[in-house]
Amino acid sequence: MTETDSPEHAAGASRALSFDGAAAQYAAARPGYPAALFDAVEELAGLPLRDARTLDVGAGTGISTRRLHDRGARVVAVEPGPGMAAELRRSLPHVPLVRGDGNSLPFAGASADLITYAQSYHWTDRTRSTPEALRVLRPGGALALWWNVSDHAVPWVADQDTRLRDFFRDETGAEDESAHGAPARTRGLLPELAFAHRRVPWTRRIPLASHLANLSSHSAFLVLGEERTRRFLDEEREHLARLFPDGTVEEAYVVDLNVAVR
Repeated sequence: MTETDSPEHAAGASRALSFDGAAAQYAAARPGYPAALFDAVEELAGLPLRDARTLDVGAGTGISTRRLHDRGARVVAVEPGPGMAAELRRSLPHVPLVRGDGNSLPFAGASADLITYAQSYHWTDRTRSTPEALRVLRPGGALALWWNVSDHAVPWVADQDTRLRDFFRDETGAEDESAHGAPARTRGLLPELAFAHRRVPWTRRIPLASHLANLSSHSAFLVLGEERTRRFLDEEREHLARLFPDGTVEEAYVVDLNVAVR
């Protein structure tokens, strides 16, 4: 049985598509990316984003697609989920959108300068998506993978992560790292490629309600169900209201960036 055929892979694919039912919430609540990230992509890839033929794979609602487009990249969004793709098309009608995923890229060989996976590479079958990226990238082109990871050096973030882990352990009997950023996603990443790494810290200040909406837009909650998710969020709202009495939460992230040149 291949990884693609395994029950674990099927469950992962189903979980990846769980975002479709929450596409508008995802677009409204999920964090974006700082300008310094795209500066680092240019530096590590050795190419300017302006006019770069770019595929943003697993583009979701277009959070990274928009930033790449704003930097002048000739970007095409690639997204498998119908709900996420519809939200992207609504907000970025001028950006080309192709329905597909990284396991079978519908593009000619050596046709891209840059392939990006923003918060999405872990949903692919790496035994398929890695050769596909190498096929589609031109010689000298770059593959850039990045994740927003909650900054656990910040005490309240670390405390919340503990509450999340305890909650999912009690509810499902297993650890779940995906609800609050998972450094484990990048451990042992593609050993066959020589990746350069960069960590880009940043913060954003948002209303408490938006922070909770961000949490609940993660797949761990989307597959858990509304009633159990609401129970956690109600308790978390009370806890955070004491920490942030003005109703504004400062979320702290570190973007884990990984770039390999073909």
